[in-house]
Parts: sequence; structure tokens; C-alpha cells
Amino acid sequence: RMANTSAISGVIQSFFRGVAASRVESTTFIHDLRIKIVRHMQSGRRLCNTACMLAPPAYSPLQPGRRREFDIRDAHYNVTEWGDPSSPLFLYLHGWADTGSTFQFVVDALQDDWHVVAPDWRGFGRSTANVSSYWFPDYLADLHELLDFYSPEVPVRLVGHSMGANIGGLYAGTMPERVQAFINIEGFGLVDADPGEAPGRYRKWIKAGQARPEFSTYADLQALSRRIARRNPQMNPAHAEFVASEWGAEQDDGRVILRADPLHKLPNPILYRRDAAEACWRAITADVLLVTRGKSELADHLGIDDGVDLPHDQSACIPEAGHMPHFETPVELAAEIEAFLRQYL
Repeated sequence: RMANTSAISGVIQSFFRGVAASRVESTTFIHDLRIKIVRHMQSGRRLCNTACMLAPPAYSPLQPGRRREFDIRDAHYNVTEWGDPSSPLFLYLHGWADTGSTFQFVVDALQDDWHVVAPDWRGFGRSTANVSSYWFPDYLADLHELLDFYSPEVPVRLVGHSMGANIGGLYAGTMPERVQAFINIEGFGLVDADPGEAPGRYRKWIKAGQARPEFSTYADLQALSRRIARRNPQMNPAHAEFVASEWGAEQDDGRVILRADPLHKLPNPILYRRDAAEACWRAITADVLLVTRGKSELADHLGIDDGVDLPHDQSACIPEAGHMPHFETPVELAAEIEAFLRQYL
């Protein structure tokens, strides 16, 4: 039964890859069927539940990404792209310790043709940087260089999650003429810092740098996959395995390390100024969609009132999502993204 399930899934996915490759225009029926299949696969329900509980099939992307590399300032950037470059463009900006490539599940749920570009931020994923510390303004300058390559003349559509949404919001206010539309997914900024913390923060940064921080290592990719699934309880196990393969790098001894520079774990010696961030947000001229899960656990943790002070023209709530909706509710997130961005085609 399990073999039959895998075979049927393979036939279905091959069919849709063929449709995409030949640029065949789908009918409403095909689109509806495609979304039903994606929902079925991404929710973890299979034709044979018992067999899949024992051995869930690996996730096979409906639209595999392709990688490009760029030297940007003092960093070597890896970028994942999907879709035809002649299709409407939007950039996806990932969150802390994530990678651009894990936007895969949302890409597979998109109904329209898009050219999606998702960089790995410097020091995350397959992007590297020859630095001793990471500074937030560098992300804005890196993004500006990428936009000069992908859309030098036309204002862009940005979709950012968490840290990536904070980068996108600051950039959209700093360079408002370069951004047409911005989707902020759970990017709330941080709580304002007390200036009295400065001496201790500088000391903590110096001491931590001497000790050299480290990320956890894992016995194998399956161990990393289980950790990802525990942190995202609504996530399909096959999705967790896919993310583990993108986040983890196997070493010669079989253990797995994260594709992330441990220097990212250093405490930031520069205190967060929320009033400075809000000044950038007020300068945004692009239309903004704010996507949350309603009463956000992250906003609660940060001591921020639901993100209601964030500038936005429209808002969307995915109540069943956690902080990582691209992992747990990719179909619903894809629908919100497309409904908003279609206004700017």
C-alpha cells in the first residue's frame, strides 16, 4: 500500500511539473485540483495513513528551485529562484537562522506564475561572509545590491518573514522609491532598550566573542528533522525532513551542523532603538500587508502589543499558524500573498 501511495504521488507531481515546464495554461478545474493535492500533501494526510505514519515519503517539490551565486560587498550570496524570469517578480526575505530555500512549500502552493527570488542572508544557509561580527545595516545594503541586479529600474514587491520582515520594513522606509508593495509576516521589531543597559551589553559582547559561540550539532539529519517538527507541531514530517536537508550540512563523521555562522549568536552591543525603526516605518510609501496569527506569541514574548503600531494598509490573520506559517500553513499563506500582490500587476 505504501508503494502504491508513493507511486501515485509521483505521477501527480510529475504531471504538474510537466505542465509548468511546457507553460500549458491550466483550466479552473486543474487549478482547483492542484491546490487540493497540495493541501492534501502539505497537511500530512495521505492515501494510506497507516503506511505514512510508519515511513512518510520525502517531500518532492512541485516546482524545484534553482541556485545562483553573487559576490555582494564582503559576502558571497546564495539565492534560490523559482519560476520564469519573465513572470512578475517578488523577493522573499527569510527570518533568523532560516534559509530562502525553505519558502519552497509556499511556492508550490502559488496558483499564478511568479518569478520568486529568495536570498540566504549573509552567514545563513549557503551564503558566507568574511566578517568578525554581523551588523543589521549590512542586510539593508545587501538587499539594495540584489535589487539593483534583479529590478534596477522598477520598484519591487517584497515579502519578509520575522527578521526578514524587519529588514524589509527598514529598507522600504529608507529607500521608499524602490519598493512598490511590502508583505510583513510577523515582523514586529523589538522592544525598546534601556540606555542603562549599554555598559553591560558591550561587556557581554566582548566576553562572548572571546568564547566563540557555537550552534548545536545533531547525530544526523533525522535528529534535526525531529527537532524542527517539535518546534512546529503542525508541520508535515516530510516538510521537516526537507527543511533539515536545507538547514543542515553532514560532516565526515556523519554528524550534522547547521548552515549558519555561529557568530550570529553574539549579543548585539548596539541597543535597539524602536523610535528609530518607527521613523523608518513612517517613511514607507509602499502599500503594506501585515500577516499575523492574531494574538501573536512572538509579540507577547517581545512585550509588543500585537504589532498594532506597525504601519499597514491591510492585515490578514491565519489563526491556525505558528510563527512559521511558511512551514505550518503554506497554502493559506500563499493565498494571502497572491491576493495582495495581484493588485500590483
